[in-house]
Amino acid sequence: MSQAALVLEDGRVFRGAAFGATGTTLGEVVFCTGMTGYQETITDPSYHRQIVVATAPQIGNTGWNDEDDESRRIWVAGYVVRDPARVPSNWRSRRSLDDALIEQGVVGIAGVDTRTLTRHIRERGAMRGGVFSGDALGTTDDMVATVLASPQMVGADLAGEVTATEAYVVAPSDETRFRVAALDVGIKTSTPRMMSQRGIETHVLPATATIDDVLALEPDGFFLANGPGDPATTDGPMALTRQVLEREIPTFGICFGHQILGRALGMNTYKLRYGHRGINIPVIDVATGRVAITAQNHGFALEGEPGQRFDTPYGGAVISHYCPNDGCVEGVRALDVPAFSVQYHPEAAAGPHDAAPLFDEFVSLMEGKRA
Repeated sequence: MSQAALVLEDGRVFRGAAFGATGTTLGEVVFCTGMTGYQETITDPSYHRQIVVATAPQIGNTGWNDEDDESRRIWVAGYVVRDPARVPSNWRSRRSLDDALIEQGVVGIAGVDTRTLTRHIRERGAMRGGVFSGDALGTTDDMVATVLASPQMVGADLAGEVTATEAYVVAPSDETRFRVAALDVGIKTSTPRMMSQRGIETHVLPATATIDDVLALEPDGFFLANGPGDPATTDGPMALTRQVLEREIPTFGICFGHQILGRALGMNTYKLRYGHRGINIPVIDVATGRVAITAQNHGFALEGEPGQRFDTPYGGAVISHYCPNDGCVEGVRALDVPAFSVQYHPEAAAGPHDAAPLFDEFVSLMEGKRA
């Protein structure tokens, strides 16, 4: 097993062994606190151009199956683990995690002290980094220079790199009750599946879709998906969302889609120090005080305070949810048009499922508009 190094832009170097493909990969180094769901995590398009550090010490125990991918491929730029499974053990496993990374050319590193690395990121913030292994290993100065020459996440317009090239339809599992136009800025497989279970026919549209594309479907609702990059770069999706709001089409957004809706309502976004990434993050509903344990993956957030009411071009709106850990905005609701969004993932395939009823709320919004 060849040697490898994770090099951060501040000059910190973590040594280990090659894991997955060998070579060089560059991206923003972030950590994910999920104890399970590594396959769903690294196939989530929201992690595009990010080197993900798994805080759970043992990764790969259940191998890799053919059912749990959240998209058509692995999207992480690189993967950092402490103790990879030597032999996977699960009845659905078809190959090892290492084999899946090699097949898709994803460069990783194992044997890293991920606890120290995570503490470093928490103290210094998410930053650019690179994994170098095999023949790509060089001097520390050369590797740091390579990292510093890579693009930053602020200002990164990545939705167009992960979106579908053409529209497609996901049929409901039973009778069709509603038709929804879903804007794919990085949509996960589990999202249309959750809507399918509720009688929704989901028309997934590329990120370049226009209002004419949406109206041609005569949709009952409009959905804004999760995705990667800086929400400040989404001029096209934001303009489309404003046109949808003007027509009062029921709208639901999650994660990146939540940030797009917020910006369409006139809010600003900013970059978090190290983001929220994991399946154990609490969120409080301002109206009820109820706490949900949620799955999240975001490095940017909307500006605002819990419970804050504000004016938009479409009437009033309120910040409906927040994270008690840091006060981060976790939900927005329009008061005069049928639209709401959350920063977390109600479709989280690996769980938790506390927030799954938000899809029922979307259904109720469409029922109310139809009535």
